[in-house]
Amino acid sequence: MVIGVLKEWHDKKVGLVPAVVKKLIVKGYEVQVETKSGRTSFIANADFEAAGATIKDRDEIYKNADIIISFTPVKEEEYSKFKKGTTYISHFKPYIFKDVSEKLKKHGIHAFSLDMIPRSSIAQSMDVLSSMASIAGYKAVLRAADLLPRYFPMLITSAGSIKPAKVLVIGAGVAGLQAIATAKRIGAIVEAVDTRLETEEEVKSLGGKFLKVEGANQAIKNGYGAEQSEEFMQKQREMMFSHVTDADVVICTATVRSTKAPIIVTKEMVENMRRGSVIIDLASDAGGNCELTEDEKTIVHNYVHIVGDSNLSDAAVVDASTLFANNVFNFLNHISDDDLKLKTENQDEIYTSSCITSVV
Repeated sequence: MVIGVLKEWHDKKVGLVPAVVKKLIVKGYEVQVETKSGRTSFIANADFEAAGATIKDRDEIYKNADIIISFTPVKEEEYSKFKKGTTYISHFKPYIFKDVSEKLKKHGIHAFSLDMIPRSSIAQSMDVLSSMASIAGYKAVLRAADLLPRYFPMLITSAGSIKPAKVLVIGAGVAGLQAIATAKRIGAIVEAVDTRLETEEEVKSLGGKFLKVEGANQAIKNGYGAEQSEEFMQKQREMMFSHVTDADVVICTATVRSTKAPIIVTKEMVENMRRGSVIIDLASDAGGNCELTEDEKTIVHNYVHIVGDSNLSDAAVVDASTLFANNVFNFLNHISDDDLKLKTENQDEIYTSSCITSVV
């Protein structure tokens, strides 16, 4: 069984790292890595070869691989290069790109979308979104600290006292909790808001103040919060106005799977923030939590920086690649039998949720 790792076209990460290549080879896989695919992750061809992989060009991998791994899906025009029946593991975002399953099936590709793995205790070791979100939450705070034209911690100096920065975190999931912890570590005053009331204790345990809005839909599906009514969203915006406009930094992480990200920070709020304030919007690829966010862009509106970046995990690409590779290894173990073939019976929620096309 041959595993092929493709060079990314829109990402700095790489699908496997040498340590995981070794483990896959021990299990009986052959691993082929596209030449220079690890360069942006600071991994040389020689490192992969030392782990037992062979270096191939892209066309050879398409020709040889039974399983292909990439963090970001290849461009659609490359689907025709896959062998019929190839298993392809990537992030397809079928909740955004509604026709991706049909396109993959048309080319005979058996696809698993890692962003569809449910957030459950049994799936923790395979939960790529959580792995990447943790890094993104950490880097979001550091990015904000770099852009903010003042200190984060309180300082008392002979020239006068400096007040600590105020940070508001929207969404207390994996990214939000990491952002809270990081902001507190470097001395900021932190507030956080989430529709899921059970997150209150987690926020408080990290030193943050929890902002509660009554009347939220508490339904949870696959570990994700539910979509809220427009009435609740309006109520939340009214409560949030004073907290957003009083913050030096706002970290946005609130997403609802299968729908557009909720708009929580309005244009009016931004225009009432202090000059030099910073918004980091990690939900930008789903439309953003800030009304003014532009995906993959940093804009300045009324002297406020608004960073739209859903892929801040690339800012820690070495660790991100390692965590992603470990998640993939655990996922492969889960969906394959002892003979390294895909399971065709006794498929559980992890398999059925992540499998977006089946041609087996």
